[in-house]
Order: sequence, then structure tokens, then C-alpha cells
Amino acid sequence: MAPLEEKKPPVDPPAVVTTPCDPWPRPYFLENGLRRVAPYHFTYNTYCKERWRGRELLDIFTSEFRDRPPEYYKDAIERGAVVVNGKPVESTQYIIKNGDIISHTLHRHEPPVTALPIGILHEDDDMIVINKPAGVPVHPAGRYNYNSVIEIMRAERGHTWNPLPCNRLDRLTSGVMFIGKHPRAAADLTVQITSRTVRKEYVARVRGEFPDGEIVCDMPILQISPKLGLNRVRANGKEARTVFKRLAYYPPTSQGDASEIKSTDQTPQQAKLFAERPWLKKVGYSIVRCLPVTGRTHQLRVHLQFLGHPIANDPIYCNQRVWGATLGANDADASKDSDEDIITRLSRMGKSEVADAVAYHDELVDEYNKRNAEKMSGEVCDICSTALYTDPGVQELGIYLHSLRYEDAGGAWSYTSPLPAWALPPEGAEGPTEVGGMEALVAAANSS
Repeated sequence: MAPLEEKKPPVDPPAVVTTPCDPWPRPYFLENGLRRVAPYHFTYNTYCKERWRGRELLDIFTSEFRDRPPEYYKDAIERGAVVVNGKPVESTQYIIKNGDIISHTLHRHEPPVTALPIGILHEDDDMIVINKPAGVPVHPAGRYNYNSVIEIMRAERGHTWNPLPCNRLDRLTSGVMFIGKHPRAAADLTVQITSRTVRKEYVARVRGEFPDGEIVCDMPILQISPKLGLNRVRANGKEARTVFKRLAYYPPTSQGDASEIKSTDQTPQQAKLFAERPWLKKVGYSIVRCLPVTGRTHQLRVHLQFLGHPIANDPIYCNQRVWGATLGANDADASKDSDEDIITRLSRMGKSEVADAVAYHDELVDEYNKRNAEKMSGEVCDICSTALYTDPGVQELGIYLHSLRYEDAGGAWSYTSPLPAWALPPEGAEGPTEVGGMEALVAAANSS
């Protein structure tokens, strides 16, 4: 029997730096249709991770936190903006040990988001059903903190109010979300929403004339790059099933663009463009209803891409610079473009070469979007010398994918958001302004 160890009194954790201020009210201001956050100081505190043990402090920052150059981290350590256990270190070569707390205080610059309000579809004592604007992340993450759904709602309802999201939407996606008002309600809602008794419907705007009728795609989806969050249809992926149904098709306008020119009227340069980019033949656009039966990451975006009708302004899955001439259509075995090629292309695309949607195939339009997309401005902050970005372009504030409806399969409740402006008939055209019931979609989903 091992000898009993003497109990020692608990030791308080080391003192760490605290954020110089928690600005309240939040430093928001609205300008040019954007919600902006005035730059502010913020401190990150993190315990030593297992993979950091025995490594130099500067090496950890330069390898794990790549949003700033190594020179910045070297200077931050030397001037005391980075400390360990609340105290400056003697050298950038300081060795991190188990139990250390690393603190990094910086002047934080958040990207702007849309100034559109967070719409309220329903509210009671337990929950709020919101209509999330596109381009706003749900949780603070990465460069976003106060410009997130959680913090915007907190700013509107009080510093101590704690919104609890019960379902997730990508930053670029808009639509129905559930926010719990207290932990028990959030837990109950989460269980309901993730169960098979809840139906979800999305609406998307895709390139070309989508087929009529109920279209079922049951191709498996594989994450080919966890680091980039990139997915594609692959035979060895996870089971995935989506039902699609075209709501409307809007052909090209009479004003048109290069994709509407008949083959007999094409110049040699235009003919070459069509040969290199077969997806240009998919003229006009369709509004498509989407019923995801499973819930894989980027499932709707990936399935629509595979079917040859990607979301028209999707910066990743409708991008020829990433996916090649076929845009990833019908390439389940990766015979046209390998995973490695796609990952390499996407990895190379940074702020200097914006990942804008290749639906902008007109070179002048493409160049315009490059100029007006968020990228390095060439200017630096007067306070912290951080390189500054320009404002995001319209195509970076959201994609044509909207969470339209959540409903209980038994009919106990249903919440539907309005169709977004991009899903309504264009000026001078006739088309649906609302969707019907989900019966046909559900029947197709349940068919073998």
C-alpha cells in the first residue's frame, strides 16, 4: 500500500494581467451601412498547452498565432505586452512550463459588419428567435469580438445579460437562430433542435437554371482540410443527404454580360473564355429551397457545388481559382482536381488576392471586386503600428444562403423568417415572394 501523501493547502493561481478596460457601452458606431468598433485594448490569457511545454515563448507565438509577423511578437515580449504569470520575461527565449499563464495585451482592431439590426421573430420568457444578418459571426472568434451576435445583443439588453445560442450559423449565412435566455432553456432548446423531430429549411441563390422537381443529393462529404475548414464530396466521406426544390428561375436580363452572347456572335477571346470556363453557360440564376436531412459542415454549399449549381457568390465553393474549370461539379473521385491541388490553391489566397466568387467572370467586374474587397490598406495604426485593412466588399458581408425556417415535425411550433432581398423577384420580373409548405420536400427526404 502506497504511503499517504500529506495534504497541502491550495495554492492560488498566479496573478495575471487583466484587460485595461471592458468598454461599456460598447464602442460601436454606424457609418456607410457598417457597424464599426472603435479600436480598444484587450488582454488574452491562456494556460500553457501541452504542446507548448519546453518551448521558447517567441517560438510559440510565431508558430501558433500567425495573424501578426514575428517582429511584432518579438517587440511585444521585449516591451512587456506579453507576460508570463503576470510578470515580464527576461528574454524572448523564455522556456514555457506546465501551469504557466501567458497574457498578451494588444490594441484590438475589429472588422466592420453590416449595420442591419438583428431582427426579432419571436420572444418569450425562455427564448428569443432572431433573424441573423449575414456577415455577423455568432460568437466572438478570431478578429471578431464585440461585432458578434452575442455581444451586439448584450449591448442592447444590458452588460449582465448572457445570450445563449442554441443552433449555429456560419458567419456568412443569414436567418433563423434560437437564443436561450437562461441555461435550462438553452439546454432544452439545443436537444430539440438537434433531434430528428425538427425540420430546417434554407433558401439559396445558385448559378444557372436548377432542375425542376425534388432533387435529392445523398453524396457523402469529406473534410479535406481541417485547418482551412474545406469540404468536398468524396466517396469515403461521411453520410450526407439534402433535398432541393427550385422556387424560381430568373433568366439573364436584356442588358446582359459576356455569358449571354451567342456562340455565333462570340469573339475569339470570348470563345476561349467559354471553353476554359464551362460553367459560364449556366446563365441566369435560380432560387432553390434546401432541406438538409443530415448536418455536415458546409453541406448545402458542397452539395449545390457538386450538382453544378454553386451558390452564386460563394467565395470558396464557386471559385475557379480554387476548384478549377469545372468548379468541382461531379468530381466525387477527385479525378479532375486532387485534394492537394485544391488545398494548395486556397492556401495561397490571402488578403492580397481576395477569394472572390468566380461568378464575376467579366475581368472588369472581377478587378472591381478585388479593389473593393477587404485587403491590406498599406496604412498602420498610429497607436500600435498594426497593419490596417480596408472595408470589406459587399461580397464579403454574406453569401446567398439563408436559414428560412425551423419547425417541429409534429406541428407544435414553427418559425419562419422573411425571404431576403436577393431571393425576391428582380425589378420588372414576376416570381414568388414566399414559399409554401414543406410536405413535398419532406416526402422526398423520407423516400429511399
